Amino acid sequence: MIDFYASRPGPLDQADGLRRLFAASRAVFVALAANARVPFAGVLIERLTTAFAALGRHVLVVDAAETSPATPELAWLDLAACIEPLAPHLSYLPARGLPRRHVDTRGCADGLLVALADAAPQADTIVVHAGASDLARLFMRRAVRPVLMAADQPASVTEAYASLKLLALRNGWRAFDLLLAAAPNSPRRERIAPQLADCADRFVGAVLHDWAVVDPAAEAGDVPDAALLRLAHGLLETHDAPAAAPAARFPVAPAARTPAWH
Repeated sequence: MIDFYASRPGPLDQADGLRRLFAASRAVFVALAANARVPFAGVLIERLTTAFAALGRHVLVVDAAETSPATPELAWLDLAACIEPLAPHLSYLPARGLPRRHVDTRGCADGLLVALADAAPQADTIVVHAGASDLARLFMRRAVRPVLMAADQPASVTEAYASLKLLALRNGWRAFDLLLAAAPNSPRRERIAPQLADCADRFVGAVLHDWAVVDPAAEAGDVPDAALLRLAHGLLETHDAPAAAPAARFPVAPAARTPAWH
């Protein structure tokens, strides 16, 4: 395992580590669960960042999903040099494989969050797009409300539920948000979130806190609607929440199978 800090110059003073930790505490981290079954995932991420920008935030998207571009080799020497500015309010880091390079002996990878805040001091909102297992390791010691992604296709909703279930059982998180890609004329768009919320409540004891629908045909410059702005604003407020309790490994009822979606 490569130590990110090993190849960098030593700290100038003993407060260097404290400064980096303070920088990480100021940034708001958003855990966005990747979903390979969503064909418009890029649009969902883009619309979420647009909503944060409308709220006056500078966003860093850390793209660490299994289908994302691999982390450049330079990241092990200079993480900041690998961050790409895309717009005045938006930066991007290709990061497939990066979370697991920061896993410690307890299976926690939150050292990467500190490194990200250090590498992108201009970003006050850091969206980490990764698979549920990687999110569980990254945010093991933090209070977050993960954001699920789905489309109006049954397979994508099943995948979103699987991510919810893993994060609820492994990390003890019981509140989630949902970004749903669905056309305005989709006959299922109003049913998906309530069905997912019902399964989360009955089978895992979790709550679908908020949800917003995104039109897959939306343009980057479109003004975010009220539901998306409300969801984004709510995610910023979770930053002041107390630390999450240790994961509760309670038994799951026999009926807690993966539901069939219609």
